[in-house]
Amino acid sequence: MQQPSFASSSTNITGKEHWTQKGEVKLFLWQKPTANATPPSGTVLFVHGSSMASQPTFDLSVPGRPDSSVMDWFSSRGFDTWCMDNEGYGRSDKSRPINCDIANGADDLAAGTDYIIRHTGSKRLLVYGISSGALKAALFTQRHPERVARLALDAFVWTGEGSPTLAERRKKLPEFSSKNRRPIDRAFVRSIFSRDHPGTADDATINAFADAIIALDDSVPTGTYVDMCSKLPLVDPEKITVPTILMRGQWDGIAGVDDLLEFFKRLPHSDKQFTVMEGISHASFQQKNYLMVYHILHAFFSRPEPVYRG
Repeated sequence: MQQPSFASSSTNITGKEHWTQKGEVKLFLWQKPTANATPPSGTVLFVHGSSMASQPTFDLSVPGRPDSSVMDWFSSRGFDTWCMDNEGYGRSDKSRPINCDIANGADDLAAGTDYIIRHTGSKRLLVYGISSGALKAALFTQRHPERVARLALDAFVWTGEGSPTLAERRKKLPEFSSKNRRPIDRAFVRSIFSRDHPGTADDATINAFADAIIALDDSVPTGTYVDMCSKLPLVDPEKITVPTILMRGQWDGIAGVDDLLEFFKRLPHSDKQFTVMEGISHASFQQKNYLMVYHILHAFFSRPEPVYRG
């Protein structure tokens, strides 16, 4: 079944709806196939964060803003692109009385990647996660390194040390811990762009992002907030055995630089990269400098394998 996406109507890339199961839980997947490469240059899975579903994050349309859909941008460059809604978000099942924490999200990715690999024949995926999505992607990769060719962690956090956003969020930890879901609205979405460094995203993009998020959810699970405020670290860098890039926005309040550098030092694979993205705060694909982010990610995902390893 095909359905309209949040991407610009000017694109020629048609999205495809998919569904898979995690036990009794139904999970929604969205595919933008490659526009011009057979076989594709790679299969990309984008993993969303704590407060929004996948299509608003990765397949967004903003009038007058070219290439707002990162899925379309990568598809037009030969990649088969996918995203999925974690349990409790968007079109995926919201029926279980749980808070859908990081570990549960990694379970979703196991179910989703199993489906993608069977459906496409891809042996290993290029995985990108942002914020709590980066934690889910990293934990999934720790559990299933055989399914991941390259891993990109954007706005990642390891221990939480040096994170002003998490320090502020911990003040509401008792509230988050007392319930499975928290409300979101337009004002909340706007706060994502004002809390670190106002001005990094334009109003049209923020409004379109908020419209797309609220069309799918008026509340989201609390589990990722609880985990990031009280249970870090959740990932062991020494068990991330695939090529990895850490992408850190210049003004991102989630990820302390020293925290990330300590994580980076412990990554065992020799193909690893640490990139600070100038003029970026949080939600990098919705920033004014989004095309820079695309190019950083594309360079990492399209890097040729070394011919000599010593």
